[in-house]
Amino acid sequence: MKIVAVTSCPNGIAHTYMAQEKLEQAAQELGIDIKVETQGGVGVENRLSAKEIAEADGVIIAADRQVDLSRFDGKRLVNENVRAGIHHPKDLIERIQQKKASVYHSDTEQNESTASNEDDRQHKGIQHVYQHLMNGVSFMVPFIVVGGLLIAIALSLGGEKTATQGIVIPDDSFWKPFEKIGALAFSFMVPILAGYIAMSIADKPGLVPGMIGGAIAADGSFYGSDAGAGFLGGIVAGFLAGYIAKWIKQVKVPKAMAPIMPIIIIPIISSIIVGLIFIYVIGAPIAGVFAGLTAWLKGMQGANIVILAMIIGAMIAFDMGGPVNKVAFLFGSALIAEGNYSVMGMVAVAVCTPPIGLGIATFINRRKFNYNEIEMGKASFTMGLFGITEG
Repeated sequence: MKIVAVTSCPNGIAHTYMAQEKLEQAAQELGIDIKVETQGGVGVENRLSAKEIAEADGVIIAADRQVDLSRFDGKRLVNENVRAGIHHPKDLIERIQQKKASVYHSDTEQNESTASNEDDRQHKGIQHVYQHLMNGVSFMVPFIVVGGLLIAIALSLGGEKTATQGIVIPDDSFWKPFEKIGALAFSFMVPILAGYIAMSIADKPGLVPGMIGGAIAADGSFYGSDAGAGFLGGIVAGFLAGYIAKWIKQVKVPKAMAPIMPIIIIPIISSIIVGLIFIYVIGAPIAGVFAGLTAWLKGMQGANIVILAMIIGAMIAFDMGGPVNKVAFLFGSALIAEGNYSVMGMVAVAVCTPPIGLGIATFINRRKFNYNEIEMGKASFTMGLFGITEG
């Protein structure tokens, strides 16, 4: 039996390759021929050819990001999150072996045989929403990293302490441009988040309306708000733009109009609809909720801020790169754009602690670990220094 698989996680650093390794190990134990394509942070590796897909008896998708399934039309397909690939690789393979996975057809919405009852349909629905959200997060993360590091470097090397404003960088300082470039990188966060959520839902026609909706969500001047709707608005804009664009894609049009639909008609109509909904209906209310949340966080002092830090730290360490971890990370990173760095500070420390701690454990008490774990300890320690919990 031959199986092909695709693995992908939001950051494309650790879980993508862990799932690949586990699937390959399980396949070897079961005597199955498998090839795993990874869609990681460096792009697509080990790409599946059309011939390999054609010869395969089944397909396994273990991904937290949206994966294009159209090339697997007519194949038995299992579509689960990346953690299933890490923790239950044999189960996924056996679903193909035992023909418990249904044949995928790209022109139908419901393909999974497991979606035969209400609970399974809800599970799949939640998984798809999570995949769309994580697709946006995965493209947003590099902007956070670049912006955060540039501002941190500028403040560390060129900052001067003031009595009222904390550490600031003088306008004539060599490091001022670093701070400005970092701030510019942060300004892309919400549009990128919204754009790639929408693209995950509606493919390329969703990208432009998603980014435009995200930009409107981030700019309160469009709907008379002092502050924008922040990342909450960006998430709403992304899903709104994506599903509007997807709905328009399904409208039957004359053959002559078909070529211009994805590049002109769909983006324009979707952008107008999303923009008007934000400007006249939901922009101000979402901005009000986000402003209240930000004010509440800024008002936390003393014991309250410690409790918040404990909650954030527990969420980060809870599933080490999974959904709970990502919620805390998204929460912290989103508040940076509002000038609140304290929550991301909590996130940054909590992110580093598990991988660095485990790495140190393999250094100081080697006899408790086997050779592979000791080698992984080195990688874990290094990844921890760069804020990768999954290490």
